[in-house]
Amino acid sequence: MKTITDIETQKRGRERVSIFLDGRFAFSVGRGVVEEHGLHPGQVLSDSRVEELAAADLFGKCLNAALRLLSYRPRSEAEIRTRLSRRFNGETIDGVILRLRERQMIDDVAFATFWREARDSFSPRGRRLLKAELRHKGVDGELIDKVLDGIDDEESAYRAAQKRGRTLAKEDYETFRRKLGAFLRRRGFSYEVANRTTERLWQELG
Repeated sequence: MKTITDIETQKRGRERVSIFLDGRFAFSVGRGVVEEHGLHPGQVLSDSRVEELAAADLFGKCLNAALRLLSYRPRSEAEIRTRLSRRFNGETIDGVILRLRERQMIDDVAFATFWREARDSFSPRGRRLLKAELRHKGVDGELIDKVLDGIDDEESAYRAAQKRGRTLAKEDYETFRRKLGAFLRRRGFSYEVANRTTERLWQELG
């Protein structure tokens, strides 16, 4: 058993504090751990209690790392797990994932829906490519099929091709067909859909 003799804010990180036991530096934790566990000078800590505090501190670091990732854009659970696994152990990550689920900050249905809508609005692509992207993000295949249900590749290809088609409007037919078709296939549309869309735009652009 050892006694907390001092708690000092660290100079390089105001959110970290140094804990001194029996007059000697013992470990550091986040300020949140100190507040949550009511640490104060004079408090007696057992070895097991020190281990609990270390685990709580690690959990806090892991949770903060996950929240930073989510601050940039929604992410799938698999994405979060993969990124966190570079720095934290599985048990800590499981606890953080559970906390994020409880807060409804991780939801693969919501993530897949966000991904579909973002692509649809800013960069339309074929169902096949969308499915591959979401699989790469670790989303379950059955869930992907549900979220992508109802996508019309013909309509998506037309919207994807409009801007590109206008930039190619002065090209001859063969160049127009070849370049626009290749563009659409890179966006995940089938050869047949790309051909029909190319012909449609060629007629519309005169």
